[in-house]
Amino acid sequence: MTPPEKVREHLAAWAQSATGLVEALQGKEAVDWNEARSTYDRAMAELFPAPEGISIAETLLNDIPACSITPDEIKENRTLFYIHGGGYASGSPKGYLGLAGRLALLLRAKAYIPDYRLAPQHCFPIPIDDVVRAYRAVIDLGHDPRSIIIAGDSAGGAMVVTLMRKLRDGGLPLPAVGFAMSPWANLTHTGRSMRTREHLDPACTPEFLTLLAQNFLGNALPTDPDASPVYADVCGLPPVLIHIGENELMLSDAIRLAAHLGENRVRVSLEVWPGMFHVWHLFAGVLPEADEALGNAVSWLEGVLSRVNA
Repeated sequence: MTPPEKVREHLAAWAQSATGLVEALQGKEAVDWNEARSTYDRAMAELFPAPEGISIAETLLNDIPACSITPDEIKENRTLFYIHGGGYASGSPKGYLGLAGRLALLLRAKAYIPDYRLAPQHCFPIPIDDVVRAYRAVIDLGHDPRSIIIAGDSAGGAMVVTLMRKLRDGGLPLPAVGFAMSPWANLTHTGRSMRTREHLDPACTPEFLTLLAQNFLGNALPTDPDASPVYADVCGLPPVLIHIGENELMLSDAIRLAAHLGENRVRVSLEVWPGMFHVWHLFAGVLPEADEALGNAVSWLEGVLSRVNA
């Protein structure tokens, strides 16, 4: 499937905005990490702008900077905790207001996006620890865990599962449900699709993912269960919805994650979208499949929430 022209233009601009990040990951001395990240964030905000019908504010979740999103219409105490992607090296709440904002609107949920610290300045497990602290702050604000949805994309999609594990192990209140979009769930990159989809996914290359993994892990192993949830103990977690595109490098590992969850008695739903690429949900409003995917997700999440709160 060839994406529509406007989508191709957005993909090209998205890739161009990451040039500085690639050079920084390659160790080029002239590259400034802060400048590279700022360039990427500006492009994300321009390409995937926040929708109308929401209010945005800066806040703190414990000591973690964050953005809050308040739709004009909110349902009861419903809360969305959104973990942005970016390979643990880039991304910020302001760059993901488009996707998180649309999801919050559809769910009619108050949303929080933590601005967790990034590698290589803050390697594994610091980004994960930041997300755990931010979630604890949301609970401390009085939000009912039975009405909380944890969602994320790419690295954030993997952290959806990791965060729930950390909460379980710490005896903290679990959310009602998780939603992982294009999860980067296996940093060993041993899935078959890393080879078979190498020239099909316009958003990623195996070489880029290898650089990102090395940048994030520091001295940790890629098989560490906190880095790669396909190796983790996932027993007792809430239901999880996984979306992955047919053309994604991460396809095989997303399927493996879904199987791993199911084999450990976690209710899981996996949707493989024909012809889609990494985190195509960002293109809602431009790509019909992105709007359809978000609509499908909201219907599934609503069903889980109804049963949890019956």
